[in-house]
Amino acid sequence: MSTQQHALGAEVKPAPARASLRDRFLAWRDRTLARADFQRWATRFPLTRPITRRRARELFDIAAGFVYSQVLFACVETRLLEILSRGARSPTSLSDEIGLPPEGLRRLLGAAESLRLVQWRDDETVGLGELGAAMLGNPGIAAMVMHHQRLYADLADPVALLRGRRETQLSGFWAYAAGGDRHALSPEQVGAYSELMAVSQAMIADDVLDAVSLGGRTHLLDIGGGQGAFVSAALARWPQLQATVFDLPAVATRANARFAETGLAQRARAVGGDVFADELPGGADVVSLTRVLHDHDDVPALSILRAAHRALRPGGRLLIAEPMSATPGAEPMGEAYFGFYLMAMGSGRPRSVAELARFAEAAGFRRCREVPTHRPLLVRVLLAEA
Repeated sequence: MSTQQHALGAEVKPAPARASLRDRFLAWRDRTLARADFQRWATRFPLTRPITRRRARELFDIAAGFVYSQVLFACVETRLLEILSRGARSPTSLSDEIGLPPEGLRRLLGAAESLRLVQWRDDETVGLGELGAAMLGNPGIAAMVMHHQRLYADLADPVALLRGRRETQLSGFWAYAAGGDRHALSPEQVGAYSELMAVSQAMIADDVLDAVSLGGRTHLLDIGGGQGAFVSAALARWPQLQATVFDLPAVATRANARFAETGLAQRARAVGGDVFADELPGGADVVSLTRVLHDHDDVPALSILRAAHRALRPGGRLLIAEPMSATPGAEPMGEAYFGFYLMAMGSGRPRSVAELARFAEAAGFRRCREVPTHRPLLVRVLLAEA
């Protein structure tokens, strides 16, 4: 080795390890699928033709997904699905009621039918489609569709968002995500997102409570529980249960008003405070975090779990319920949807069951385990013991 080579010895890098068999296969696959002549052959060969057609449809759906979402938005904003829930209608009567000209209505009905939101009847009227009818059973979906206009505005330039743009509509909507003095948030700042959470919470409360029994528990502390939708559902199932919601002061005021209106004030109360600055109310034997942790970055999320551990009685239980990444069959929802939504919001990230279990153990919990839910795409549940 020459003197020059010795002098550069620190810069000499070892030869890269040989690529694994899997990596070599993936490289070959990518080269092959990218070839136009292979694509033409695959569309003609009988054994590969169904695969190429399915892949083409999947790729087109990715490219056209924004248009599909806007068709759904138009159905919600014009109240088309709500009107059809009362019975099938003629196009003429629909045009008058929803305020669209005949050509605009024809385009909307054609698009909505292709998405199975509406369906033509034999008598040339139009009624609900399979997905349109299912959607009406979950009012939270329509609320989220309307809310998504903020997300779509923030994603108009996704590369700018990825580069760190912080001025977004979602960060303004979720006022607590910006940090600062959360005690000072006004009723106006928390009102819109509190209503949205209350409506959408109903979609998942039953799934969570079907998976986890609180029959042997006496006091539920719901951290970040908003207006008390989850607590109200739990109290309706278990008459022995008492409950406390802990949320920001302006939100807690709304929750107490809800409890008074629904006759639950004797069994439930809301306490205002900031989980990062104030002690949680003690005495609970079960603490729930329902769609809370994924709204926070790692350090704050761990801080919330430690506060929950301090608040629990010995032998108490932690209940984490939220959509999680690496959910089989729902990978795009975890990584694509929630990943970008939370980036636009300015706080949080989706986490897997394994990650959340590690966080819970770091906060002092033990025996972490997942409990199956009916719709893991919407919510998964993790239990741990204090």
